[in-house]
Amino acid sequence: MPEKLPVNMVSKDLLEGNFPAAAGESVDRTTPSGSAGGPPPHIGRRLMTHALLIGVSLIALVPFLWLLDTSFKTESAATQYPPSLIPDPFRWQNYVNLFSERQYHMLLWARNSLTIAVLVVLGTTISSAFVAYGFAKIRFRGRGILFALMLSTMMIPFPVTMVSMFIIFKWLGDHTGVAWLGTFRPLWVPYWFGSAFSIFLLRQFFITIPDELSEAARIDGCSELGIFFRIILPLARPALSVVALFAFLGVWNDFLGPLVYLQHSHQFTLALGLEAFQSQLGGSQWNLLMAASVLVILPVVILFFIAQRTFIEGIATTGIKG
Repeated sequence: MPEKLPVNMVSKDLLEGNFPAAAGESVDRTTPSGSAGGPPPHIGRRLMTHALLIGVSLIALVPFLWLLDTSFKTESAATQYPPSLIPDPFRWQNYVNLFSERQYHMLLWARNSLTIAVLVVLGTTISSAFVAYGFAKIRFRGRGILFALMLSTMMIPFPVTMVSMFIIFKWLGDHTGVAWLGTFRPLWVPYWFGSAFSIFLLRQFFITIPDELSEAARIDGCSELGIFFRIILPLARPALSVVALFAFLGVWNDFLGPLVYLQHSHQFTLALGLEAFQSQLGGSQWNLLMAASVLVILPVVILFFIAQRTFIEGIATTGIKG
């Protein structure tokens, strides 16, 4: 009569994958790696991949580190050759001068940029969500053609339409009594009519939302607007966050738009102010220019790290169906 094994010993063997062998069958318990005590091959590949990614990341950080390093140097140290890696002396006064001296209007430029950015983000998110819902959830004749036509506008860069849009805004100012040129209106009003890329992104996300939710809401007597606001938008928060972030980045870094439509220095945005800041010095004080550049990109970096998880979630869950 065979000897009975304790229950805990049998359970331990099963958890470890050591199944009992049949009669007359030998069991090979050698390690799958083929080398006693050696690390599995996939660990070495993973280490090499991480080392390569870290090296590429360090190369990408070099311009930013040079920018930050120069912003703390004196004017002579910023242009010396060969350049020094560590500022000597370490000059914090560069950042103080940007706000204390009258010829620099960093706070005014930042307020202008923030005002335009808020209006653009709100307009892009709201209008693009409405249009994307129509393309994704409402069936009508010619929907595919209109969507393809809308996507084709993404291939037209702003410099191609710059002159025609300038003429349109000038005509509106001459015939409506509302000034457009020399104001912020041309920089934010067009975004309240949707953005092609944002519409495409949201439409792809809305397609992944099951139609059964909308059908159940219609059975309960909910209108299309009710479905849109109560069901679709709450589920689309990650995608809406991505659209808002892209819109903010685009308008915050926009240089050509303010250059075309703004006519007075007190209306300048930060991107346009940096150019005026550079030219009015009659050359370039690179240490002050780099300090101003650090302040311009700092909000973008902070915003990305704050919304990093939502941003990645929105990109990962935005489908490519349809």
